[in-house]
Amino acid sequence: MKVIVLGSGITGTAAAWFLRQAGHDVTVIERRPGAAQETTFGNGSQISVSHSEPWANPSAPSKILKWLGKEDAPLLYRFRAEQLQWEWGARFLLECSPRRTAHNTRQCVAMSDFSKRTLRALREETKLDYTHSSHGIMHFYTDKEDYESSKAGAKLMTSLGCPRNTISPDEVVQIEPALSPVHDKLIGGDFTPDDEHGDSREFTVALSEKAIEKGVEFRFNTTATRLIKEGSGAASRIVAVETITPTGEFEVLKADAFVISMGSFSAPFLKPLGISLMIYPAKGYSATFPVTNPDKAPLVSLIDAGHKLVFSRLGNRLRVGGTAEMNGYERPLNEARCEALIRRTSELFPEACDFSAPHFWTGLRPMTPSNIPYIGKSQISNLFLNTGHGTLGWTMGCGSGRSIADIVSGRLPEVDFEFFGMK
Repeated sequence: MKVIVLGSGITGTAAAWFLRQAGHDVTVIERRPGAAQETTFGNGSQISVSHSEPWANPSAPSKILKWLGKEDAPLLYRFRAEQLQWEWGARFLLECSPRRTAHNTRQCVAMSDFSKRTLRALREETKLDYTHSSHGIMHFYTDKEDYESSKAGAKLMTSLGCPRNTISPDEVVQIEPALSPVHDKLIGGDFTPDDEHGDSREFTVALSEKAIEKGVEFRFNTTATRLIKEGSGAASRIVAVETITPTGEFEVLKADAFVISMGSFSAPFLKPLGISLMIYPAKGYSATFPVTNPDKAPLVSLIDAGHKLVFSRLGNRLRVGGTAEMNGYERPLNEARCEALIRRTSELFPEACDFSAPHFWTGLRPMTPSNIPYIGKSQISNLFLNTGHGTLGWTMGCGSGRSIADIVSGRLPEVDFEFFGMK
């Protein structure tokens, strides 16, 4: 089959790889000059199976109310005269019930664990180098209430096969000595030795190069403007995608199947076809600092519970990522939020980095209210979805790419996940 994948972030590139492995003729359409130049570019770098709980949980509404109006809050919700934002917010609140939270957590863990295993097998097969590390992931707490409430989540993750061990402040510092400067402020932590981290941009670029070697065609600097549909109802099909080429010309590309991996832009792109995806962009931030004192910088990937930040050592760089701003598709950097990243990182690791030369980045995470992505069939017979991964695109990317390749090929994926359109 001829398959066109729209988008070359981690989810689109992984889908293209596995589709080619399944024997399909694959073309990837990407508006940017290369792979992984938007949301995949500068994320927090964690493969965090044991920390893949959904944002929507029973404690979320009260925290969001507390953060309203604070420019440096972990989650900043800017109300807009925008129907999708209000609908998304209402659905998010429904997903905060204990029953929905438990269900959504199981779904996220199932896909995340499958994806981690898929990534490891792919790494062994291709020998890709993406500055990865297998030192585990540690959540640390400086607030007693956060620490006590975390124990239920750790217990649930352990019951789902992701051992997340609750530990004392002394054990936190023993596992990661770089946290010694804040030892007296620590309440406790939890640690998952089986989790890992790595540079998702490096991985995706390297995988795209391997895919090209295997025969996948990447059309960069090419903008998809619309999908061309024939027929109606259950008999409708997509026959082609209309594009603008790097030279500004219109070109129509035909295929047998189409996979949408356009992140936050999937929803507006598909709306003219009558497909309504509950995806809203959450603008995430990261700062990358040069490491000047390796002994003072963390090796274990960390999650700062109170500030909703993650820290990942990428060779001679320290990446700190997190916070979210619900403010439409705008991407300008907010100075207050950038300063918050510098301030917290320098508090935790005062001697580790050159804090005068950060590299800031922001990207639009494609959030669903439940945190469960759209992976599967749309109501149009040959149009498939692989989008809406939110903050877990890197964690779920390889698994969802392999799964959508199976679905396009007419096979049921091996992972126990409720694939969209396949109930």
